[in-house]
Amino acid sequence: MAIDSDMIRLGQFLKLADLIDTGGEAKVLISVGDVSVNGEVDTRRGRQLHPGDVVTVRGQSARVA
Repeated sequence: MAIDSDMIRLGQFLKLADLIDTGGEAKVLISVGDVSVNGEVDTRRGRQLHPGDVVTVRGQSARVA
């Protein structure tokens, strides 16, 4: 998935990468620690992601490009 700027927020990326269905689902999964960034759990929905970051949720991963 290519992004137009040098960063995207974690909650936005989950939806754009089709890892979740809704923003509400992103909020819940992030808050309970079910989302990891580069192998580390992150509970900040507004975490800034940059190209090369790998996001994993429910056994599925996507790389920010």
